[in-house]
Amino acid sequence: MKKPTSSYFITVVGLALFAGGLYFIKTMEDPQGMLRALPYICFGLGCSIFGHGMGEIVVQLAVKNNATAAKQLEIDMKDERNLAIASRAKAKAYDMMVFMFGALIIPFALMDIDLTILLLLIFAYLFILGYCSYYRFKYYKEM
Repeated sequence: MKKPTSSYFITVVGLALFAGGLYFIKTMEDPQGMLRALPYICFGLGCSIFGHGMGEIVVQLAVKNNATAAKQLEIDMKDERNLAIASRAKAKAYDMMVFMFGALIIPFALMDIDLTILLLLIFAYLFILGYCSYYRFKYYKEM
């Protein structure tokens, strides 16, 4: 388990990003350039980081007074069957993401959005596929 202080720190950082993003969304009149998207990125990152930190805190509080639950949680996290199920679920999600992401890029290109945004989406898509290919070759060599 992580140290409790890191979970609290992550929660505070997430809350600060969330609040800062919300503040700038409400107060900025006519943002230009990157400032049009930055408050929304801070808001989204803040929500997810805050949720992650709060999840860690809740787990720590739940196992703090219950040694049986702590031991069972540790067993569940290290169980090979659970790891195989999680890995299989990630593989299915990746397969769906590749098709969904590719299908999403096409309408964005046809809607004539800003070329910078389109190129960022395409770069991210190709990076994910390249990352997958790299590890696939690496794992094939290990076998």
